[in-house]
Amino acid sequence: MPKLNNALSGAIVPGHMVTKRQLGLIFILLGVGAAVGMFAIDLLGAGQFQGIGPAQRRALLAAGAAVIVGLTLIPLGDRPA
Repeated sequence: MPKLNNALSGAIVPGHMVTKRQLGLIFILLGVGAAVGMFAIDLLGAGQFQGIGPAQRRALLAAGAAVIVGLTLIPLGDRPA
């Protein structure tokens, strides 16, 4: 159970909040990890297609979108997410 602080007159606020920079780094790591995983699956020869198949293309686009979202969150700094 997370530690809670009673900061603002009756408001309950979590003790350790995730910042936008941390959330951005998490999105980048997940996106890059997904892209590496897609290429690893391709190297193992899973699937019917030679090269990158349609499902892998969609997954790579989603991973790229996650990286872009992460890159936009990093400059926002240490504000709570």
